[in-house]
Amino acid sequence: MVMISQLEWQSLSDEDLLDIRVSELGLKMEGKVAACIKQLYADLKGKGLSLMPRCHIGDEWFCPEGCAAIFIPFYLFDDRLRKLERKMLMEVEGGTREECMKLLRHEAGHAYSYAYKLQRRKKWQKHFGLASRDYPETYRPRRYSKSYVIHLDDWYAQMHPDEDWAETFAVWLTPKSDWRNEYAGWPALRKLEYVDELMGSLAGKEPAELESYCHSKEGSLRIKLKTYFRRKQKAFAESFPDFYDEDLKTLFRSDFSDGGTPVGVFILRNRKQVINAVNQWTREPKYRINELLEDFSVRADELNLLSSRDNSELLAGLVSYTTSLIMNQRLTGHYKHSR
Repeated sequence: MVMISQLEWQSLSDEDLLDIRVSELGLKMEGKVAACIKQLYADLKGKGLSLMPRCHIGDEWFCPEGCAAIFIPFYLFDDRLRKLERKMLMEVEGGTREECMKLLRHEAGHAYSYAYKLQRRKKWQKHFGLASRDYPETYRPRRYSKSYVIHLDDWYAQMHPDEDWAETFAVWLTPKSDWRNEYAGWPALRKLEYVDELMGSLAGKEPAELESYCHSKEGSLRIKLKTYFRRKQKAFAESFPDFYDEDLKTLFRSDFSDGGTPVGVFILRNRKQVINAVNQWTREPKYRINELLEDFSVRADELNLLSSRDNSELLAGLVSYTTSLIMNQRLTGHYKHSR
């Protein structure tokens, strides 16, 4: 494998950089992320725990099943790659120190569960359920449920028993977390108390068997950056249903006697405002929201639709419609009519 010096690839255009394999970038476990890993280990030691999960550079946030290892996305190890990630996907998962620490503590929860085989314990199953349960393609979170902690976005603890455990562990591990008072009166408090009890019993103990590295993940870094981005974009992409033409015709018009603005122009002018509003309500990746708006724009222009001059009402309608599509897809796995 040929390594390219950082000086060489830093001077490349984005187009040329996309032809480079991740494994050729010569990235090292250093910088801002290394400081976050150091903080994670300090958090664990502060709880009297011995296992320090090994961290590796990967293509996503991930703790392989059965391994006490944490994989961290490669783009976080270089500012140029962070910018490219944001350009291609409109966001950087774990890009701030706070987000990075949240994700590290969450993945550490998985690592501890696998290393000590905690999910096999009857009491673990009583609190969190069966880890052997299949992961759902979609899930319908109960936003006001007090049976789960709130740590990562999208009420992620409600996704699966493994995620419920990892989220609860992360809240418990966070320094200065006043979880006893914050979750007082919540059923979730019993889970936190169980984590506290269980981790106390493991203080100073090493796991009997430990696999800290999974070689199966090495191959994920041999792909070119353009392949990585194409796969990630495809993972978010969904085809539109047949009905959306009629919805666009209801939202926009083609018969304004006093003229009007082409929908493509209207969306371009208000794109940032719409993306931020929809993201605030749905936590959908901004990249995906932008794709939806681009599809709206292209199709509406093909239908010769125009926007009125009363932009405030139309803007609210566009935000509402986009939000409804995203929430329908999240809850059912498919887009369906918003009416």
